[in-house]
Amino acid sequence: MALMTDIKGMFHQVRVAEEHANYLRFLWWPNGDLTKDLAEHRMLVHIFGAVSSPSCATYALLKTAEDNAHLYPEEAISTIRKNFYVDDALKSVHSVEQATSLYQQLTEVCAKGGFKLNKWICSDRSVLSEIPEADRASGVKTLDLSRDQLPMERALGVQWDVEQDSFTFSILNKHKPLTRRGILSSVSSIYDPLGFLSPVILPAKQILQQLCKLKLAWDEAIPPEMAQTWQRWVDDLILLHSFSVRRCFTPSEFGNVEMAQLHHFCDASEVGFGAVSYLRLTNSEKEVCVAFVIGKARVAPLKHVTIPRLELAAAVVAVRLDKMLSKQLELNLSESVFWSDSMTVLKYIANTTTRFKTYVANRVSIISSLSNVGQWRHVGSKMNPADAASRGMKVGAFLKSSTWITGPDFLGKTEREWPASVDKA
Repeated sequence: MALMTDIKGMFHQVRVAEEHANYLRFLWWPNGDLTKDLAEHRMLVHIFGAVSSPSCATYALLKTAEDNAHLYPEEAISTIRKNFYVDDALKSVHSVEQATSLYQQLTEVCAKGGFKLNKWICSDRSVLSEIPEADRASGVKTLDLSRDQLPMERALGVQWDVEQDSFTFSILNKHKPLTRRGILSSVSSIYDPLGFLSPVILPAKQILQQLCKLKLAWDEAIPPEMAQTWQRWVDDLILLHSFSVRRCFTPSEFGNVEMAQLHHFCDASEVGFGAVSYLRLTNSEKEVCVAFVIGKARVAPLKHVTIPRLELAAAVVAVRLDKMLSKQLELNLSESVFWSDSMTVLKYIANTTTRFKTYVANRVSIISSLSNVGQWRHVGSKMNPADAASRGMKVGAFLKSSTWITGPDFLGKTEREWPASVDKA
């Protein structure tokens, strides 16, 4: 179950050192009367909008955790150290008892540093019932938790359906001018940090790239045929209202995880390249669960690059995702597996004698430093979900048949049933 909270007026709870207050001087007309002499004031607390405020406030929060580490369980202190993003905290726990205990401990620890936690929200109703109404998020303060549906919330900008405990998308079709500026504004307004919609957004990025090739000015009208392509893409976005992704990696009845392993797939085409990562979990009953973790899709450079080189660039994206996820997931992970449908890439990685040209040598060096040859396996193009990241997909096809979110079927089977390894020599 997920817990989310917010520090009330975080910056204003941290005082500015007296010798630094002069940097926050401002002029003020008493009572708003412009005929009176200006009065000079200094802020004694950190202000919203100052570049220094987030780091100073975060330092104060971390210092609070450090000073009280001997008084509270490690989980509460670790949550403050690792699960706060400035003033927002997001944490996932296994039980109602653990969630309720964490709520109480976090509230107490933060209060010792002058920080008040409010806007609490949880995907479990019994946990919410233990939190005073005044401290709950505004959307659940007046709810009857025995029957009313839990609301939609924003979790660091991502739309979270608390009732279904899933991530969703609600994309508003704002009418923007048919120019490079208008299209860039529309594409940038889709906030998708985990890459759930990467294959869908790639075609829009390709349109932008084509407009760059034509050297159109920012506010110049785009050609009619491209305007039609863009309008079809925009019209299809409404279909994403039915799209959702489960927040939790495992179903509620899955039980204890005995083995966790990351699988990364990479691919490239003439128009783009990318990678997608899945977490493969096995419980004590040897049941397997596969969950989408993150995806990346990038357009190919304007300057022509051969597909084997783009495949190598996609492999670099995959190993960098592995490095980041291995650190951030905080799981006891088995050795990661990397999948590519390019025999050229696999041979590049396995080759230790040939001296490659600079482009290839640099990328092979990165791949070799972050993985070993034994981790790389071959997968057929039809079974490679990263194909969607390299070519893009229409919304309708993405919703109907894409394995982008679910992962390939063979990951849910035993290792003996995975695609057979091939000789990379």
